[in-house]
Amino acid sequence: APFDFGNWQGGFQYHFDDAGGNSDPTGAVFEQIFGRGSTRQTTRRPRRGQDYEQPVEVTLEEAFHGTQRLLHLEGTEPCPECSGAGVRNGQVCADCRGAGARHRPRRLEVKIPAGVRDGSRVRIPGEGAPGVAGGQKGDLYLVVSVKPHGSFERKDDDLHTEVSVPLTTVVLGGEVPVPTLKGRLALKIPAETQNGRVFRLAGQGMPHLQGTGAGDLYAKIKVVLPTNLSPRERELFQELDRARAGVH
Repeated sequence: APFDFGNWQGGFQYHFDDAGGNSDPTGAVFEQIFGRGSTRQTTRRPRRGQDYEQPVEVTLEEAFHGTQRLLHLEGTEPCPECSGAGVRNGQVCADCRGAGARHRPRRLEVKIPAGVRDGSRVRIPGEGAPGVAGGQKGDLYLVVSVKPHGSFERKDDDLHTEVSVPLTTVVLGGEVPVPTLKGRLALKIPAETQNGRVFRLAGQGMPHLQGTGAGDLYAKIKVVLPTNLSPRERELFQELDRARAGVH
């Protein structure tokens, strides 16, 4: 279900240009609206305007915290000569050629809520095409895609990551820092933790788009073996190897 900003006002069809420079001109739409006025009938029933969709790409951090985008709208407003009816005194309006609207560009800042995921649809009421003969305006839907992240894999509202842990820490126990989208947390590693063990950090995943709370963060342990051993370190490992051989 689309996320609905039900209290947004206004009604514009648009030319979208986000902060990244992506552009989607709508000249064909305006040709449809303005280019055929001479063939329109003078008596028409009100009809709701068309809905529009526009893709928007966000980072995982933006999806976590919520963000904003600035839309550049090549919009329309009701024709002041015919009050949006498209006809005046029983004739096709000469000012708007029967479209009931005229061109007026503007900018619109929209909010993208925290928790959006790939395919989320953010509804902005009244920002689609104008209605015909005084009909209701259409809506604008932002279709969200979330960029892949270098540290986290998202599954629904849960996040998965790997945590590198020194060999001595997994053997003896200790604490290691775990990255989250809110900052680093200290994870307590029990002694003799095995490589590949997964720890769940409750509530450290993505916020739920509709409702309260958040998913979880799953941290998988990746043991880092020591390299460039000193003679003394190598000697200690040899002693450990001899001791472990006696255990078995």
